[in-house]
This record gives sequence, C-alpha cells and structure tokens, in this order.
Amino acid sequence: METPGFEPIPEHSEMVAAAIIDAAIKVHKALGPGLLESVYEACLCFELSQRGIPFRRQVDMPVRYESVLVETGFRVDVIADECIIAELKAKEEIIPIHKAQLLTHMKLANIRLELLLNFNVVRMKDGMSRMVL
Repeated sequence: METPGFEPIPEHSEMVAAAIIDAAIKVHKALGPGLLESVYEACLCFELSQRGIPFRRQVDMPVRYESVLVETGFRVDVIADECIIAELKAKEEIIPIHKAQLLTHMKLANIRLELLLNFNVVRMKDGMSRMVL
C-alpha cells in the first residue's frame, strides 16, 4: 500500500539505482578500501558507461537565493540518467553532516533518490545508504 502524500520512486530510477549498486560492488571488489574518492568515482563512471547508463560527473550546483542563482562551487559527484545522485566517500566513518549533504544535493538538483557510497569499508554493502526525498 502506498503512503499517502508520497509518490513511489519510478521503476526506471530503481533499475538505475540497482545498476549503480552493482557497479559499486564490482569496483570495490576489484580495488578494496583505501584509495581516494576520485579513483572510485572514475572507476564507477567507467562501469556506468560499460552498462550504457548516461551520467554527469562533478556537476556544479548553484544555489537559488531569492531571484539570484549563486555560484557556490558546490558539486554533486555523479548524476546518473538524470534520476539518481551518487555521492561517493572514502571515509573511516559517515557522520551526520554527510547525510545532511544528501538532502541538499537532492533539493538543489530536484532529484528524489540519492545513494551514498562509502568505499572505505571491508564489505561494500556496509558502506551503502539510500535516501529518498
């Protein structure tokens, strides 16, 4: 049963999310923890291209303040197929500010689903979080 007031995530977005998760697991199995976020990002994007999933990397996200777009230097790691944001980390621990960033990303990009992928873990499934707006 659907929750009143909330639209389900479209099936296509769920398929893209599943492909991102599968790609992240493949990258992590090949490289393991301990590298820079930029390395994981490049490899994840390679995997997305191999799967035919369009994406944009390091996407600038201006902030709208009143009637002005403010260029802040704020960037989203990966937007896949214009329906999912993938935020990549290589941190010892995910702290509340990292999850707060996810909400900001989704609001600025007007995208409802974001995956937080922390590659600095022994098992990739322990480094994945999903947020829906």
